[in-house]
Amino acid sequence: MAYSSPYIICIILFVLPYLALAQGIETVSVGSSLTAADKDKATSWYSFFGDFAFGFKKVQDQYLLSIWYENIPDKTVVWFVNGGTTVPAGSKVQLTADHGLDLSDSKGKEFWRSGMLAGTASKAVLNDTGNFMIFNSHSEKLWDSFSNPTDTLLPTQTLGIGGTLYSRLSETNFTKGRFQLRFLDNGNLVLNSRDLLTNYAYYPYYGDVSPSTNDTQGYQIQFSTAGYMYIVKGNDATENLTTKGIILSEAYYHRAILHFDGILVQYYHPRELTKGTKWTPVWQIPENICLDILGMGGSGACGFNNVCRLNDSRRVVCECPESYSLLDLNDKYGSCKTNVSQNCDNNGFQEDVYDFVEISDTNWPLNDYAHLEPISELECKNQCLNDCFCAVAIHREDSCWKKKLPLSYGKKEPSVNGKAFLKFSKVDLSTKNRPNTPRVGDNLPYREKGKGTLILVGSVLLGSSVFVNFVLIIVACFGFFYIYSKKMQHLQPAKSSVETNVRHFTSHELVEATNGFKEELGRGSFGIVYKGVIQMSSSVIVAVKKIDSLIQDGAKEFKTEVNVIAQTHHKNLVRLVGYCEEEEHHLLVYEYMVNGILASLLFSSVKPSWALRNHIALGIARGLAYLHEECSTQIIHCDIKPQNILLDEHYNARISDFGLAKLLMLNQSRTNTGIRGTKGYVAPEWFRNTPVTVKVDVYSYGVLLRNYLLQEKFGDKAILTDWAWDCFRDGRMVDLVENNEEDILSDWERVERFVMVGIWCIQEDPSLRPTMKKVTQMLEGVVDVPDPTCPSPFH
Repeated sequence: MAYSSPYIICIILFVLPYLALAQGIETVSVGSSLTAADKDKATSWYSFFGDFAFGFKKVQDQYLLSIWYENIPDKTVVWFVNGGTTVPAGSKVQLTADHGLDLSDSKGKEFWRSGMLAGTASKAVLNDTGNFMIFNSHSEKLWDSFSNPTDTLLPTQTLGIGGTLYSRLSETNFTKGRFQLRFLDNGNLVLNSRDLLTNYAYYPYYGDVSPSTNDTQGYQIQFSTAGYMYIVKGNDATENLTTKGIILSEAYYHRAILHFDGILVQYYHPRELTKGTKWTPVWQIPENICLDILGMGGSGACGFNNVCRLNDSRRVVCECPESYSLLDLNDKYGSCKTNVSQNCDNNGFQEDVYDFVEISDTNWPLNDYAHLEPISELECKNQCLNDCFCAVAIHREDSCWKKKLPLSYGKKEPSVNGKAFLKFSKVDLSTKNRPNTPRVGDNLPYREKGKGTLILVGSVLLGSSVFVNFVLIIVACFGFFYIYSKKMQHLQPAKSSVETNVRHFTSHELVEATNGFKEELGRGSFGIVYKGVIQMSSSVIVAVKKIDSLIQDGAKEFKTEVNVIAQTHHKNLVRLVGYCEEEEHHLLVYEYMVNGILASLLFSSVKPSWALRNHIALGIARGLAYLHEECSTQIIHCDIKPQNILLDEHYNARISDFGLAKLLMLNQSRTNTGIRGTKGYVAPEWFRNTPVTVKVDVYSYGVLLRNYLLQEKFGDKAILTDWAWDCFRDGRMVDLVENNEEDILSDWERVERFVMVGIWCIQEDPSLRPTMKKVTQMLEGVVDVPDPTCPSPFH
């Protein structure tokens, strides 16, 4: 026992630092909060050693809830609210028992929450690893920032199967950008670009999508405190991502970030600050994204028609080629526009209208539609000049590639070789942007040039005079015959029950176009829709609706669709190409929509982004407003539902299937008819045998808006209308968002507007429903949305 004292002292000395550390970590208790402000209020919580801070970081005139390196001058952000939501001054983040972190503005409007916890939160801690963790009363982890990464990985952080990093939109815009790092289910690590509207992932520009064997399949990325990143595989082997030969240690801060330009870079920074210290790159993938990114779909590292190159820091620079300009002046990495209008109706001399800009070592490798060889450079240019589809010609050695717009995956590198010739319009291009290309006659003496100019001017004036007189005579003749033909039309009886300016097809033509009605696209009212190809000025893909048995209602639908759709012209309505009416054969020919029906997108396993849903919802509203108030003949659609909304190549909504529409003359406002529409989307007045108005379409649109938020088919939840109202009334609108979708929570003001408009649309009393024009204005934010009343006051 006499010898025990020294041992006890040693144990105390050994344990004391850890006790001090445990007591010194800043613990955040439930109810604690931070306020977004420049001064006078707490804006951050800190890790024990002060390496990291959690709180509000000012971004322009807004604030971003984030985690950053505190002890270095530039306060590098390593985590932020997913979706990059910025909030105004006075906003507050609070640790709550039920929801964890809750971010709201000074009026209490919620922007974001950390997620529903599997338990009750008791405290939170920001570790010196940069991980913000929420615990229950038993010190069990409920939520942490490491498990919800944004664009950065830190030492001790892991990324497992299904994990994803999203790039920012730009260096200072923290919303989700165009690039992803994903750990696929097959164990492969990939980098890919994505579509911002649909979140569709394009083919990877780094990594492999093919399955791995169990032994070689990776299951986790690990980041050691010494700064090494590696993939752990099933056979306990590792694949080192960090460059070999680089000596790293815990004397440095480390991070790996997926930059907004799609490059994954690992950096280190000395902990001991000296003048000029900064983040130094260790490695990056890919080495040259301009050359390596080459997938199927998308624009590449830069926007469409743009050109990618690397600067001295191996980072992406995007530059519009000469004669092109940025589509959005605030987005230098975005798409570029040209002044060339590719018009095949011009029969004049192309060299009088167009010329070329020459650029070396530049290519857009995926856009060629014709390859010619052997061919000279001059002939290559002439081939493009006289081809109305050709926007760019690439000549290398004795080969020529013709390309059409939009151009994608543009790159400028010495290894590309060859020359690019970009067509531009001589008429529209300003003198400042016109290339300094030698012209015929530039080397003539002054007198001869002046004389030639006078001759040219005289010839042009004389020719113009003759041409103008000729045109006036032609116009006069056409005017006479036009007036005469109009008078004759009034005297002639109608030859068909269908009078339109759309093309009439024979049944034989449509049998050939559909290859014997081989490929079925879907089944609609009174018929089946088939895919076909018709010959007009070129081959055109169409959708052919074949009406099988023409009963009384079927004949009415056919005449309605042909006569009405042919008179409608709006970007959010499907366009009728033609029809066939031959005894028992009744067919309708529509333009083909490459992205199918809205129902397939809305209820698919891959959920469309909020931005895309918003875009489509506005398109439907504008199309209905046109049908109700802007047509010469007012139209009630009667069957608005996701199955009757088509999506074109740009995901613009196109309202289809007017077969159930009831036409109204302008001096009418009501009509009596049998019940029409689809269960779940049908307005209550259909079941009361009372006159219906255009407000039945407003009701159906309200149901559609509700499903946009719930992302569920009608009937999956009981009394969804009442539930939506209850959530609004009780201030629980966030419960309408399935799985706390981050892009919805980041645009909460618009979401609230959609919910309130949707409740107004599903009012049981038709007179309380707004018109579709008013709906459109409210959704666009042009007019305020008043607080709605209970949609079912009699229930």
